[in-house]
Amino acid sequence: MEKVLLSGLTLEELQDVAAQLDLPKFAGRQMAQWLYGKQIFDISEMTNLSKAARDKFEARFEIGRRKPIEQMTSKDGTIKYLFPTAQGKLVETVYIPTEDRATLCVSSQVGCKMGCRFCMTGRQGFEAQLTTGDILNQIYALPEWNKLTNIVFMGQGEPLDNIDAVIKACHLLMAPYGMAWSPKRITVSTVGDTRGLKRFLEEVDCNLAISLHFALPEERIEWMPAEKAWPITETIQQLRQYDFCRNLERGELRQGSHQRRLSFEYIVFAGLNDSRRHCDAILRLLDGLDCRVNLIPFHSIPDSHFKPATIDHMKTMRDYLTQHGVYTTIRASRGQDIMAACGLLTTAKKERKREEK
Repeated sequence: MEKVLLSGLTLEELQDVAAQLDLPKFAGRQMAQWLYGKQIFDISEMTNLSKAARDKFEARFEIGRRKPIEQMTSKDGTIKYLFPTAQGKLVETVYIPTEDRATLCVSSQVGCKMGCRFCMTGRQGFEAQLTTGDILNQIYALPEWNKLTNIVFMGQGEPLDNIDAVIKACHLLMAPYGMAWSPKRITVSTVGDTRGLKRFLEEVDCNLAISLHFALPEERIEWMPAEKAWPITETIQQLRQYDFCRNLERGELRQGSHQRRLSFEYIVFAGLNDSRRHCDAILRLLDGLDCRVNLIPFHSIPDSHFKPATIDHMKTMRDYLTQHGVYTTIRASRGQDIMAACGLLTTAKKERKREEK
């Protein structure tokens, strides 16, 4: 009989497991504290559970943690890990340390359905949804897991296309019996999937990042097919119903507690989305929203005609947008030499090699 994986279960679910095994309810809480407060790989490591209790758990359950099977270290200190999933697939995760932060870029899917023309993950196509346990495995099986200060769902996949698993993972990261993280330490990225956006905004208080890249719909749809399903103007309209919108006359929040941060990611392509006309389109689109724009250097991918804008030109764009009311930054490129930077993650070749064996 195949064993059930414990990682990804909530406290209530673990208490139900304990009840199924005729164990006291507090055994479920002990399990939760071990699963989400510590790094363990085997039930035998839960030393405050009795030997009899551990034996009962081991007969029918297992932790469900899998260590990375490959890692690559960039010259800038970024580390890319390759994790196996519960379904036997592979997924990439990127650890980004700086002087005062340690950010983990986690994946939510194997491949991606969105098909953005400038993204390696989009080229891979969709292969599988990650379970909550698969998502958490990228965190809890990470060698540097206890150094983490922030988590961003900006790896492989569209997080809101796997909304159930992503929301559950966020709740478990914030749970008092686990890492007890503030939602401000977690950011979820989306191309603007309005199906999952409402649930995300109402069920968790984590930060939100919108993959914008093109502010003119007629251009966005050419390079980002998701624009056809979820027009960026409709996504923006949905955001205006929440706590991101300022009263333009008084500069005050219209509603909500405004505890989460809203940002827009914008990869800058030379001659494609980097003109004054494009900057003005960004300003019109985001008018009245309390947000920031992150300009991102384009990282070249094979057989692509896209070209990166110069850093000087990106600075000109940053200054123009900021001077006109939209606070804008330029994101530093990390891990490009190991194919770990924005838009470069893919496990397509590794998946094919596995299938050939």
